[in-house]
Amino acid sequence: MKSYQKLTTAVPQPLGCRVEEERSASTPVGRGKLAPWWVGSGLLVAAVLLSAVTVWVLRQVSRGWPGPTPPPKCLLVPESHRFDCYPERSVVVTQELCESRGCCFIETPPLAGGKRGVPWCFYPPDFPSYTLESLNKTALGMVGSLVRRKKAYYPRDIEMLRLDVEFETNTRLHIKITDAANPRYEVPIQVPRAMKRAENPIYSLDFSRDPFGVLLRRRATGTVLLNTTVAPLIFADQFLQISTLLPSKFLYGLGEHRSTLLHSLDWTTLTLWARDVSPTESFNLYGAHPFYLLMEEGGDAHGVFLLNSNAMEVALQPAPGLTWRTIGGVLDFYIFLGPDPNMVIQQYQQVIGFPAMPPLWALGFHLCRWGYGSSNETWQTVRAMRNYQIPQDAQWNDIDYMDGYRDFTFDPQKFASLPSLVEDLHKHGQRYVMILDPGISSTNPHGSYWPFDEALRRGLFLNTTQGQPLIGQVWPGFTAFADFSNPDTHQWWLENLQRFYAHVPFDGLWIDMNEPSNFMDGSQEGCPPGELDSPPYTPAVLGDSLSAKTVCASAKQKASVHYNLHNLYGLMEAKATASALIQIRGKRPFVISRSTFPSQGQYSGHWLGDNRSQWKDMYYSIPGLLSFSLFGIPLVGADICGFSGSTSEELCTRWMQLGAFYPFARNHNTQNEKPQDPTVFSPAARTAMKNALLTRYFLLPFLYTLFHRAHVQGDTVARPLFFEFPWDVATLGLDRQFLWGQSLLVTPVLEPGVDSVTGYVPRGVWYDFYTGSSVNSSGEMLKMSAPLDHLNLHVREGSILPTQKPGTTTEATRRNSLHLIVALSQTGTAWGDLFWDDGESLDTFERGSYSYLIFNVTQNVFTSTVLHASTEATEVTTDTLTIFGVREPPSKVLLNGQEKPFSYVHQVLTVSNLGISLSQGFSLRWL
Repeated sequence: MKSYQKLTTAVPQPLGCRVEEERSASTPVGRGKLAPWWVGSGLLVAAVLLSAVTVWVLRQVSRGWPGPTPPPKCLLVPESHRFDCYPERSVVVTQELCESRGCCFIETPPLAGGKRGVPWCFYPPDFPSYTLESLNKTALGMVGSLVRRKKAYYPRDIEMLRLDVEFETNTRLHIKITDAANPRYEVPIQVPRAMKRAENPIYSLDFSRDPFGVLLRRRATGTVLLNTTVAPLIFADQFLQISTLLPSKFLYGLGEHRSTLLHSLDWTTLTLWARDVSPTESFNLYGAHPFYLLMEEGGDAHGVFLLNSNAMEVALQPAPGLTWRTIGGVLDFYIFLGPDPNMVIQQYQQVIGFPAMPPLWALGFHLCRWGYGSSNETWQTVRAMRNYQIPQDAQWNDIDYMDGYRDFTFDPQKFASLPSLVEDLHKHGQRYVMILDPGISSTNPHGSYWPFDEALRRGLFLNTTQGQPLIGQVWPGFTAFADFSNPDTHQWWLENLQRFYAHVPFDGLWIDMNEPSNFMDGSQEGCPPGELDSPPYTPAVLGDSLSAKTVCASAKQKASVHYNLHNLYGLMEAKATASALIQIRGKRPFVISRSTFPSQGQYSGHWLGDNRSQWKDMYYSIPGLLSFSLFGIPLVGADICGFSGSTSEELCTRWMQLGAFYPFARNHNTQNEKPQDPTVFSPAARTAMKNALLTRYFLLPFLYTLFHRAHVQGDTVARPLFFEFPWDVATLGLDRQFLWGQSLLVTPVLEPGVDSVTGYVPRGVWYDFYTGSSVNSSGEMLKMSAPLDHLNLHVREGSILPTQKPGTTTEATRRNSLHLIVALSQTGTAWGDLFWDDGESLDTFERGSYSYLIFNVTQNVFTSTVLHASTEATEVTTDTLTIFGVREPPSKVLLNGQEKPFSYVHQVLTVSNLGISLSQGFSLRWL
């Protein structure tokens, strides 16, 4: 009998790859070097489990077992380790159905609320799997052959698979399993190719031969990161499944979903299939990100990326364990070994690509609503914002600017003054962004709507299986859908945008409805019969059909069928849109997309979709934006104050305070609701909102530098607290606070009717951002005063924040003087940096057209060192230096050796009127 065994994590293994020899039927696989789970430290756990199972079995026998007694091999599988053999949701699983698959059947009570819990039908220890028949060394790793001798229960089982392993870097492993005989669809995104085998990997890799399994360990600790021997590998044409044990329960990622940041492993299934639906717990949402980050015991971290774009679900269970199920493509895994969470995300982005550097104005405040009704009403809102001197960088319009909701048009009556509005925005240093949808109106008289006529002539739409444009329904009525997998569509998209830009010179684009969304299921004619639209297995998608509120999976595209490309639709549109903006404007593109896929940070940011004006929606925005930081899309935010429903003054004030610290900050709401821009509220609320935005603009140099670090090396901008304190288990579940970079802790109020907030303050000294007063935390929850006009911000010891006197636009702000805030560590040191360029030109870092400064404090000396300089730096001066945590009153302050006046209050030293050009280094000493 073959057995799937849990491996002990206690014994570190030497570097290399070993394969366990097939043993006799009486000898479990994993003996010898791999140590089965009951050996050594696993003995006690095994005894407890077996004892518990025995007691339970005896009780059932004494009561009379409900139905036939399950075989002993089934009874020995603990509930937490039961991997689902019958995941179909449309079927009531019976013992007969289950055993027809050769699996174990034991009924267990459902979880509360009717949620699926322990699977009734699960794999027995001896369920047939693949055997590793051969394994040969290659220049980069090894290649092997996997053979299945007994078919599984899904059609078109693939009997022989090819295993490719590449030791790509010391911290990155690449494992790919595919059909040995026939090519299969693979995701058409560029990934780096390793040129040589890693010399000193921090991981060791073993295989179980029969049944085949992957066993990956961290060398330093011996922790088993992957153990796929716990359930059979299944690889059929339209059903691919592989399971693994996890080394801990601290799992993050796997988007896009509305949930806590830390996923529950209590029998949770996460579905990845792009879908237009208001963010709702347990639904598959707008994007697909098959990547997870897992925190191990002791603070190490690793990540796993499955490069697969087909409909997918990931089943989590309390073993802890995880099962990947996808219905196409190949199993193409990248594993990132960190060892800390920041490094894991950097390593992930080395594969999918680092995010684009946004223009500076993208980091200002954006304002939008669906339902302005006219360009004049839009203009009135802009003027009101200026009148109250509330910062605003960009004004947006939703679909109501269009003529009949058709792309590349504007309403000639209601939005007749749109060109003049855009001209006025530009005169005031502001920008204009409008929405575009991928559904192109198909019902206009021939010759009256060039976008449709030309795309039809060039053959640029998604087609039915009969070769005709697939017609669905979106805002303009019946529509055809642009095929962005076709390079010719990118040219057509560019030409349409050029024609519109000649009338309305927009600055950025908002691409919506690009899952793609469809008000029909499939098409005007439904979807044809067949295994693309009705596959043998459908993951747990909302609507129970791949075509629910989107197009038919059988639709034909240039690169493949929509079945394979659906989750890539938003990515491909974002790529076309960013390219068009570069060609039209010659500057950094600004694109915000609803649907996303790995690598999209190179082309767009993301907003979290059609949320509601509710307190819980404000909370859920934080795990949402932190998850997208993990996914390599740092330019992310939620609709501030909520999109649908009607906000309250208190909710909107608190949300504007939080939203001022979204990396992408936009207030947006729907039609037929009252306005929610800052100008419409009471003077007290309006002032609180304005002050929150002024604080954001004050911090723009710091925020811009964080985006530079994201662009160059894959750092996160908004990050979870556990990224900086991975050894502190109290941080692992925190998602009501977050950090900007390493240094700035944001603790928002997320509930109504309170004037205080309780937040976690990690170990160390933290300074109040506004006053410089300090708290020395042991790592504890602290209650903080939080009246309606106050957002709690704390600066971490040892950091230096570059800030700038705020204006009402980024263009005005960047001309103002700099103010450096130093937060001394307990040893009197601090460090910070500043990236500075013209804020909009392409590839400034790559071309060397930038300035980069390093700030240091040690032994009462602040030093500014210019590592790289450009002409823009000569236009700005450093005016003020504020130092938190100066314990003794200084007797004098010397700037480059010359005495300077200063102030000192409550351990805060301030030196003003420095007047030093940013292009010049300087030192300041206090005695």
